[in-house]
Amino acid sequence: MFPIRDHNTSGRRAYVTYGLLIANVVIFLAYWGTIPDEESLYGFFYTYGLVPAYITQTGIFSENGFDYGVVTHMFLHGGWGHLLGNMLFLWIFGDNMEDAFGHRNFAAFYLASGFCAAAFQYFADPSADIPMVGASGAIAGVLGGYLLLYPKARVDILFIFIIFFRIFAIPAWIVLGVWFGLQLISSGADDGVAYMAHIGGFIGGAAMAGVYLIRHGGRGFWAANAGAPPHPVAEYPIARTSIPRVGRK
Repeated sequence: MFPIRDHNTSGRRAYVTYGLLIANVVIFLAYWGTIPDEESLYGFFYTYGLVPAYITQTGIFSENGFDYGVVTHMFLHGGWGHLLGNMLFLWIFGDNMEDAFGHRNFAAFYLASGFCAAAFQYFADPSADIPMVGASGAIAGVLGGYLLLYPKARVDILFIFIIFFRIFAIPAWIVLGVWFGLQLISSGADDGVAYMAHIGGFIGGAAMAGVYLIRHGGRGFWAANAGAPPHPVAEYPIARTSIPRVGRK
């Protein structure tokens, strides 16, 4: 079960969101198809990913300069599934957050969410020597902000069970609330996923969106549209199948 689109239209073109999508895909293709072997790939991730143990040993600023892994880790991914999953969430929810914040502020919001994610992951285990890569921490901030601003926006979920599949439209607060709950439940798992980064990014994004909410009327912001988007709701008509129905005798 995963989201495929929302019904929250945007009032402006999401140039920053599109730019982030393109940047992540281009950077991934640049190293995924050129690094010759797995050992070299690990070395690349240790250089450009976020390694908590390096920060513990030398700090973010050292005699060698700024630890750019704090920034570059947000644009690296460990495989096609990792990349496509992150880009799907950014595509669905990023444009509306950019519409609310504006282009420059959204870019700052995205990076700040990534920094919050990195901080949570670091303080969870400062001695970890495994590189963290992925945009999911920054995108988790987008999800946290979206949940706070548009809790009743409709999100289409593709539900798949063996050979049965169907699309359901449910409120964003259920989709994103369940997602965040799963991160909390899984935070103690040792499966290589940076759950604390997801949690940190989500909390950071929600906190920044909370400041935006207060400046724009607090409860009045929600009341104006009953917690739904301030734009006309997008409708996606489902084409009828050409397969005839067979009734009961």
